[in-house]
Amino acid sequence: MMGNEQGFSTPPGGGTGKAQSADDEEAVGQFSLPGESEFGVESASVTEVQDALAGVGMELLEMKRSIEDGMRAAIVQAAGVRAADAFNDAGNIQGVSIGLGEGASHSSSGEPGLPALTLYVAEPTSVDRAKAAIVSAMGIRAIASDNVPINIVVTGVIDAQPHRFRLRPAPGGVSVGHFRITAGSIACLAVGRSAPRNSRLMILSNNHVLANSNGGAFGDCIVQPGPIDGGKCPQDQIATLERFVPINFSGGVNFVDCATGWAWPDRVRPELVFLSGGVPAYFRISSALVAPALGMLVGKSGRTTQLTQGRITGLGATINVNYGSGRIALFQDQIAIQGLNGAFSAGGDSGSSIWTWNQQRNPVGLLFAGGGNITFANQMRRVVLALDINLYT
Repeated sequence: MMGNEQGFSTPPGGGTGKAQSADDEEAVGQFSLPGESEFGVESASVTEVQDALAGVGMELLEMKRSIEDGMRAAIVQAAGVRAADAFNDAGNIQGVSIGLGEGASHSSSGEPGLPALTLYVAEPTSVDRAKAAIVSAMGIRAIASDNVPINIVVTGVIDAQPHRFRLRPAPGGVSVGHFRITAGSIACLAVGRSAPRNSRLMILSNNHVLANSNGGAFGDCIVQPGPIDGGKCPQDQIATLERFVPINFSGGVNFVDCATGWAWPDRVRPELVFLSGGVPAYFRISSALVAPALGMLVGKSGRTTQLTQGRITGLGATINVNYGSGRIALFQDQIAIQGLNGAFSAGGDSGSSIWTWNQQRNPVGLLFAGGGNITFANQMRRVVLALDINLYT
């Protein structure tokens, strides 16, 4: 629990958006109070993150970029609506990343351990058929060569994914949500990098969890647990919507799905939680961010699948993400993760922090989407730049 010595201020007693207000209560710390004029929306930074794909051959990278261009053009042409025959030919491709070859198999033509193009598809297909579809629909003839290593990974449609109990103070990994959504997960705590936001203690999660996929108003009620798990305003409110990066649903490039909620310091805590014998157990992660790497072991604690372990299998992923109601958003430079013992995540785990599975537990990503047995995450380095925050762990 945050004490007075931390110097954090509490949010105002009443929400300024569509939500009901929380009960007034004394400030627990000395964090400043939010003013509506101080809220803002920031775009994600694109240039300040070191390229995680340095060292990958230019031929593979150029093919990847060409496929990304084809995916982007398809979104613009379809105006965000998925047609009935959307999964025919190139439409079957939901994303692309750089992964590692898996050797001779029906779903890989890549040499084991060497970089390969990974194609994420909605429905099972062969390497040859996927190549033919890309040549036909996108005109990328070079990919037809037998020398181009390809992995095929079936994810189905990649959906934006929405510990279910009420817990005070609320740790990372538990159910949370904007009062109009179902539920997602708290990643961890954060503070702003400059005044006045450096005196606010905030929870970090996705835009689609805390800001209702661009539909929230600053000051809206955020509850723990999320609404589908019984959370209601004002009695379960832990924060107000503070900032989010808008999601572009018009074919523009997205890099992050993230938001912050300004929390009452006595209602949250910096630890993450997992259940041990049915009893909550707590642990801390680091605030020292690291770059993702192929083969890196990672973990997460989230609302639905709780504590899980996985391995990074794709970098620089470009994916089409389905947010429902016909809205599809293109994301680039994403991390792909595969669970080691079953699924790494499921619906409701969105917003979980992803960290290295070692003693340091350094943050790597922010979970936001998944399909099949593949989870996708924003680079945490991009998230903190976009929201202008430091993790408070």
